[in-house]
Amino acid sequence: MSSTASQPARTHVQTGPEAEAWAERLRLANINPRTGLATDYLNHFNEAVMLLEMVPDMPECAEDFLTWSPLSYVEHFTASNFKARDLAIEAYEKANPSVRAQFDHMTDSMTSILTAVGAAMRGVEKDATRVRLAEQAASWVKPLIAACGGLINGGVEANVDNIMAN
Repeated sequence: MSSTASQPARTHVQTGPEAEAWAERLRLANINPRTGLATDYLNHFNEAVMLLEMVPDMPECAEDFLTWSPLSYVEHFTASNFKARDLAIEAYEKANPSVRAQFDHMTDSMTSILTAVGAAMRGVEKDATRVRLAEQAASWVKPLIAACGGLINGGVEANVDNIMAN
């Protein structure tokens, strides 16, 4: 599942009062004006990690994790109660294509891990195996969430391959 919108990015550099007003709208909505991305989307992945982290103490939580389903950035905001959801989607579509591509790569990696772990959990019956799967998945996804948060907030670029190697 890809997070990219079906429309090409409509980036343009604006200056002056219009650009300042746009940046202020984004700031007020909790959307980073430099990247056009909102950390609210990471809640989608944090929810899955929270459920995975509960599995070692409460193996029955694996069933709760299995109800998690992937959502793209646009799907997440479309379905959310986020006050500025339309603005979040518009800003995402206008985001710098390079930043958005890196963001999409990281979120696609998290989605791939979580869906693969879900499929593996469905295929096993032993709690001990589900616990190991949950622990491993959480250890892979948590650093990606952190890196994605850094990217959203305008931090340095993250290398997903390096994160996954650790």
